[in-house]
Amino acid sequence: MGNYAVKEKSTVTKFPVQGIESNSGKRPNPGSPNPEYKRDENKKAMDKELIMQAIKESFVKLDPRKMVKNPIMFVVEFGFFITLILSFAPDLFGSSAVEPWFNITVSLILLFTVLFANFAEALAEGRGKAQADSLKKSKQDIMANKLKPNGKTENVASLTLRKGDIVIVSQGEMIPGDGEVIAGLASVDESTITGESAPVIKEAGGDFNSVTGGTKVISDQIKVRITSDPGESFLDRMISLVEGAERQKTPNEIALNTVLTSLTLIFMIVVVAMPFFTNYLGFQLEIPVLIALLVCLIPTTIGGLLSAIGIAGMDRVTQFNVLAMSGKAVEAAGDINTIILDKTGTITFGNRMASDFITTGEVTKDKLSHWTALSSLQDETPEGRSVIELLNQKGFRIDKSAVNGGNIIEFKAETRMSGVDLPDGRKVRKGAVDAVKNWVKSQGGRIPEDLDQKTEEIAREGGTPLAVAVDNQIYGLIYLKDTVKPGMRERFDQLRKMGIKTVMCTGDNPLTAATIAKEAGVDEFIAECKPEDKIDVIKYEQNQGKLVAMTGDGTNDAPALAQADVGLAMNSGTTAAKEAANMVDLDSNPTKIIEVVSIGKQLLMTRGALTTFSIANDVAKYFAIIPAMFLLAIPEMDALNVMRLDSPMSAILSALIFNAVIIPLLIPLAMKGVSYKPMSSNALLKRNLTIYGLGGVLVPFIGIKLIDIAISLFI
Repeated sequence: MGNYAVKEKSTVTKFPVQGIESNSGKRPNPGSPNPEYKRDENKKAMDKELIMQAIKESFVKLDPRKMVKNPIMFVVEFGFFITLILSFAPDLFGSSAVEPWFNITVSLILLFTVLFANFAEALAEGRGKAQADSLKKSKQDIMANKLKPNGKTENVASLTLRKGDIVIVSQGEMIPGDGEVIAGLASVDESTITGESAPVIKEAGGDFNSVTGGTKVISDQIKVRITSDPGESFLDRMISLVEGAERQKTPNEIALNTVLTSLTLIFMIVVVAMPFFTNYLGFQLEIPVLIALLVCLIPTTIGGLLSAIGIAGMDRVTQFNVLAMSGKAVEAAGDINTIILDKTGTITFGNRMASDFITTGEVTKDKLSHWTALSSLQDETPEGRSVIELLNQKGFRIDKSAVNGGNIIEFKAETRMSGVDLPDGRKVRKGAVDAVKNWVKSQGGRIPEDLDQKTEEIAREGGTPLAVAVDNQIYGLIYLKDTVKPGMRERFDQLRKMGIKTVMCTGDNPLTAATIAKEAGVDEFIAECKPEDKIDVIKYEQNQGKLVAMTGDGTNDAPALAQADVGLAMNSGTTAAKEAANMVDLDSNPTKIIEVVSIGKQLLMTRGALTTFSIANDVAKYFAIIPAMFLLAIPEMDALNVMRLDSPMSAILSALIFNAVIIPLLIPLAMKGVSYKPMSSNALLKRNLTIYGLGGVLVPFIGIKLIDIAISLFI
């Protein structure tokens, strides 16, 4: 049973990952979106309109009512107002020995510090709003063919549709609202939502019946039951969720904000107490100098970039065509330990597809291929279409004229066979082995001696055998299997390198589950798994202190998606699955969870790296500004002036200018994020301390010294 608390029927099997065969070369799903699709983030980042809008927003955000939400930058803005007043009334708080130009310079530097921080946040928000605006353009009032109780249709505006209404959507028409296909099958263009041009097949029943308002039917006709009222559609939710300004802070971000605010309060107390200390020593510190000291002491760098980092993290998820319902979900993805994957439609295509042709007796492969092709030419089932596709892949030439004028025998549940009666009188049948055997016997034929053995071999490997017979002779078997999607093994190897365990859940028997699990390359699997078993597995992992992610697309996956810390639903799946999850993959690519995890880790790493850098560069600023403040009264402080700055005034201004300009210089890193590579926690900590800790100390020394040299030319 293993450690999982699942029902008695369920089976947990572990096996080593070495030696798993690659699935490269398997047939791709012609209707599946391109898993490598990704938006051009560089183009967005450098868009002139976004930059101009962000500059405008930087000034709008100077409103103290907005700035108070960021306590660190609010303190800087308050310092700006004080120094600005002192620029025009230097003796307001008593006689001052500071020249007016110094006050004006300090106030301007503080203003730009705040503006740079506002610009970082506005730019991150602007990217989300730009995406929302593009989605709003695709949202339009569509006319719909609403089905009336008497069976007739009436043309109505989509805004009048309500949950439960039924509409008919034909080729070339837009789907008027979110819904579920209840009759028919159609090819749907979802490029307005996913950005991917490849159409997808939507059909009644199963887990691929969900359609989204604003998408277009490009072939056939479907009957759709509307599942959302106006203003509550998936597109409406997308528009509100991608707008970064409406993003809620995550617990981790709130905790870091609390720490930074506490540091700010501590340094404020220190600076307020400083005049009492200096008066005792017999000299006075001017208010602009004290404000400069405070601004250099508090963690302004990370304070100015923190919000932008969080917004950009959600934006990066959106760039990978994943819609995150909250920043908390993105952050949680960075700490995931275990991923639970549904098999059908997630790891596999979800349809039984022809994988091989097995001959019986003395029959040749060519003969079997010929009769198999004739039995499948008019078979529109997924199995029938996969047979023709496999024959084409093998380079077999199909003579379609052979069935002209023949009588097509469609598949029926009673007979469990399909086929064709040819014009020359010959009868070809394809179907369940026992049904075909009985049919051949009724024709007076004999059963090949090796048929049962080969049938059992296919079943043991987790496949489904279909027999092919002509008149009174069985020619062989079609090996059907639920095919693993291409590249799954390589993707799961990546997760393994990240230290993440993969567990496949399936309702298949243990033999079939083991075959699929080995081919896909998952770490563990649970066979004969029911919906409640998935929840038990997730709870078990969570009770071990682990964070769990779950991907799925069916209604039966909804409870598990809701229970998981990160629930990633496929957009091609059911409405129930998408509503239960806290993320939706618009490309319906289950391995996208790898990108989501990487982005989550990248978000946490970026925040940690810039926090380390911010605190580290404060050390260099201390060496610049503190000796300068006390040098005149305490000449011995010159020993701390390791940078040999030109004068106390140039030292203070150099530190302040560096403190301001470092924020816009770090904006690209905050927006793009620190590059993530799978490594241990110790290696990650060592890299951060080396690059951002040591770099955070050295860069300010160099920057402040260069600024001081430039300032000394004018003072």
